[in-house]
Amino acid sequence: MPNLAYLTEFDLKTFNPKHCPRDKLGHWGKCHRIYRALNHPKTPIFPVGNLNKTREHTAIIPKLKRRVYQNLFKTQYLPWTEPEFNREYARQFQEKLNRLNRNIDIILTSDSNLIAYLDSPKPFAIWTDTPYAGLINFYPNYQNLCRETQNQLYQMDKLALNKCQWIFFASNWAANIAIKTYQLPPQKIHIVPFGANFDFNPKFEDVEAAIASRPPTPSPQTPCKLLFLGVNWIRKGGNLALQVAKTLNRNGIPTELTIAGCRPPTDEPLPDFVRCVGFLDRTLEIDRQTLHRHFAESHFLILPSTAECYGHVFCEANGFGVPCLASNVGGIPTVIRDGINGKTFPRHASPSDYCNFIAEVFSTPDSYRHFALSAFKEYQTRLNWDVAAKRVREILIRR
Repeated sequence: MPNLAYLTEFDLKTFNPKHCPRDKLGHWGKCHRIYRALNHPKTPIFPVGNLNKTREHTAIIPKLKRRVYQNLFKTQYLPWTEPEFNREYARQFQEKLNRLNRNIDIILTSDSNLIAYLDSPKPFAIWTDTPYAGLINFYPNYQNLCRETQNQLYQMDKLALNKCQWIFFASNWAANIAIKTYQLPPQKIHIVPFGANFDFNPKFEDVEAAIASRPPTPSPQTPCKLLFLGVNWIRKGGNLALQVAKTLNRNGIPTELTIAGCRPPTDEPLPDFVRCVGFLDRTLEIDRQTLHRHFAESHFLILPSTAECYGHVFCEANGFGVPCLASNVGGIPTVIRDGINGKTFPRHASPSDYCNFIAEVFSTPDSYRHFALSAFKEYQTRLNWDVAAKRVREILIRR
């Protein structure tokens, strides 16, 4: 049975998510779930992390570079991509691995920069949602990058992916980018979707009861309930979600839109059919229960993102028997299979495209119920961490 060392920037054993910056919470959560899911008698896993980033945060030259690129060339420079910092991380990891009183067989990570400059006779593996090449000119934080930063990102990807014996991507989209950009052999790439970030597995009888409580035919007293869940209103397509709710109401389908995770950036009053619950902190039991209640009550999760590498929230929605409506960008089409656990639309689809599909689902009494149960089946068979980790273990054990 192979022993795994899992390299992350976090201290997964003692780290308190309440002290994590909000922009890091999602990444910490993913790494923590991977660690917990793979920690199994067949693949004992030992976390190696707690990086010291003092040098990255205090170095003067990168700060000067950022100002020059921003003010003179009007481009974005990312200091953390500098090879000197990632070589320092490799040195720290090498020391930690040397001190680890375990016989390690495989070194696993979710971040290519952490192993790009790490040398070891042990084989490497990576399980991630995208190579850095997939982020460039796709995610807002990776737009208009200076050429130096782009080259450094490509170099880190190339060094890390070429040394990996196993490459696990969460979507076909990410795998195709890696193969095309770095000419990687397809046989060492495996598609293993991530799971829902739950601390429990929803029971069929509970989900069935939740589905039954959702009216199959919307009315003013029991409207169609849409849930928008995301911290980034613009990137997650909040404006389109709001327009879909408005159009449904105009078209005679009473609809209520619940916005969780953020607030629309507008000074104008929101329509009466919109409920805004703000950011929900999953580390707090009361917020976690509130989020689960909104999932259980909602007919659809709507998230027409303009950029998305994966989207754990789709898995979570399916875990409550909630079909998902989203754009077919990035890794979303691997998570959402049209007509089975949701529907994906072209990035520039109109509100009417979404509304027509929703109306079709409500056109017959049993259509919605079958759709919702099908979504839960996708969670049970494909979109949970137990299934994902089992697949990764099987591949690693066959080495």
